[in-house]
Amino acid sequence: MAENIPDDIKKDLAEACALHRRAVSDYDKCLEFNKKMSNLLARLEDARCWRTADRVMTVLLGCNPKEGAHCDKATVIGEKMKKF
Repeated sequence: MAENIPDDIKKDLAEACALHRRAVSDYDKCLEFNKKMSNLLARLEDARCWRTADRVMTVLLGCNPKEGAHCDKATVIGEKMKKF
């Protein structure tokens, strides 16, 4: 059974995907992406969209913004983001 993800959350997930593509070498964008995904996780849990929330949690577990460094997991996280 497919989850009924609210339209506003779908829109924000799409924005997060686009943001991640720009965040690979930009620390501020990386932080923004991380915060957006954290917020989405809470909203998905409130909406009882458990499978999607688990996928977002998996992304967050691999996302560790580092100032002055290129993201070493950008490709892995990017592939996970494509699945949204």
